[in-house]
Amino acid sequence: MKESLINKLNKLKNSFFIKEDLNKNFKNIYLKIAELIFLKKTFLRKPLIIGLAGGQGSGKTTFAQFLKLILENRYNLRTVTVSIDDIYKTKKERIKISNRINKLFLTRGVPGTHDVNFLTRFFKILKSNNLNKSFIIPKFDKSIDDRLPKNKWHYVEKNLDIFILEGWCVGARPEENNRNLKKPINKLEALEDNNCKWRFNVNQQLKNDYKELFSFIDLMIYLKVPNFNKVLTWRGLQEKKLAYSTKNISKNKNKIMSESEIKRFIMFYERITKKMLIDMPKFADIIVPISSNHQPKKIILN
Repeated sequence: MKESLINKLNKLKNSFFIKEDLNKNFKNIYLKIAELIFLKKTFLRKPLIIGLAGGQGSGKTTFAQFLKLILENRYNLRTVTVSIDDIYKTKKERIKISNRINKLFLTRGVPGTHDVNFLTRFFKILKSNNLNKSFIIPKFDKSIDDRLPKNKWHYVEKNLDIFILEGWCVGARPEENNRNLKKPINKLEALEDNNCKWRFNVNQQLKNDYKELFSFIDLMIYLKVPNFNKVLTWRGLQEKKLAYSTKNISKNKNKIMSESEIKRFIMFYERITKKMLIDMPKFADIIVPISSNHQPKKIILN
């Protein structure tokens, strides 16, 4: 007997260790968005590129996997999901950047620490319908803070229908007013970027290479967290899941962040995350508000 789609989704949900009322959200949220994607794809002869953004811990990866499962099983659309985290530059490359500009670039996450040119080249091939052979895209292991070997990269088949790019800064827009950049938003900026060189460079990245990358997005989905404080709480939950998933791998046990390390880590993301909370509800095609108990509430169409 063929397994129902809702059962497959529940199995996927359980693998992510999350609590969600899928009986309610399946029809009201995931199925509706999948239908919108399907309708948009029917009018496009080229692969559809979807951007999926949201603050850290908002549930982007789970959301993307749910959509992939529905698109493949209900609409027979070949779908790939990739996180922008997977195209982080290697640790060696980030060390070079940090030595040249500011030591803060050693920490992965902000614009300037991703190999966006790699993904831009791939999107150009995808949009020109020239993906006539399989393709591999880097995969990053956060527990070792570096890129995995090529034999473990994402495999993208030819004749792809849907590409979902998910990530905290996907679709982010730069700060146009330099005066806003000069005023530090937290202790990290005040003490470790007192000459503004790091945040000005991050903003310049958004104006150039990242702007080009995001221009390929056909449909933008934004998971709107209640406020920035929730990002800290939910990022902590993410770290606990990472610790659980790597508990049997001794070499990774010291790579999981402590609470104080998480607080510092989140400061790297604070400026852009707060700006996206203001910007994205105006520009995203689909907004999904996330409740304080970590549940998607509804969909809003722009």
